[in-house]
Amino acid sequence: MTWSVVAKDPRTGAFGVVCASKALAVGAVVPYGAGRTGALATQAFANPFYGVDGIRMLQEGCSSQD
Repeated sequence: MTWSVVAKDPRTGAFGVVCASKALAVGAVVPYGAGRTGALATQAFANPFYGVDGIRMLQEGCSSQD
């Protein structure tokens, strides 16, 4: 089981991601972020391209729901 939290500071606009899991090195494949763009967390048997593609979509103007 993996737990993740993605948050945005409403005052500064800063983003952060935290994750915890029984899986080793979860921090290498779950959290993603980009300055002035956003942050996201992939889950389970994460495909690294989910994070890369998700950040690219945010940079292109997609909403988090997209």
